Amino acid sequence: MLYLIPLLTAFTGWFVNRAALWLLFHPVKPLRLGLFTLQGAFPKRQPQIADAIGKAVAQFFSFDDIRTKLTDPEKISALKPVVEEHLDHFLRNKLPQSMPMIAMFIGDSTIIQIKTTLAAELDLLFPKLIGQFLDKAEADLNPAALVSAKIAGIASEKVEAALREKMGGALTAMSLAGAGIGLIIGLFQLWIAWCAR
Repeated sequence: MLYLIPLLTAFTGWFVNRAALWLLFHPVKPLRLGLFTLQGAFPKRQPQIADAIGKAVAQFFSFDDIRTKLTDPEKISALKPVVEEHLDHFLRNKLPQSMPMIAMFIGDSTIIQIKTTLAAELDLLFPKLIGQFLDKAEADLNPAALVSAKIAGIASEKVEAALREKMGGALTAMSLAGAGIGLIIGLFQLWIAWCAR
């Protein structure tokens, strides 16, 4: 019977790890067991976890950083070819269609002059537009609340499935490590029992 000790401790180590992983997500609904209630750690603490992750994300999310990047002169100058192409199409095609009388007075040199003037004005206007848009977005959006609501709304089963999909090998390794540690403890206990004889 002494030789069963390593097998029992290996099984115990494996089982404890499997049970701990299972108890992270199960039971999803609180289960009353006499004096105490059993519920998976994630479902029980999901609102607090969601709130903590939302706050953490909000610390790294800065509208000022976004504003700086979007209003960078290099980024705005990268838009110039698209804006100039659109202005050219507007002045050569759309404007004459909607206002044929103006088309009689606008030639190539006038179109180039209008386009150049408007493009220069848009260089000044884009940073203001982006800034106003981000000010409005900052007032309307609360990144911490958005992230928190998304995480709080995720079904516990989906989180478990994603965790098992992404970390399946690591979870199996943890269970096997538990069995290995249990086996080593069992062998040590067997050795102590054998020496005590």
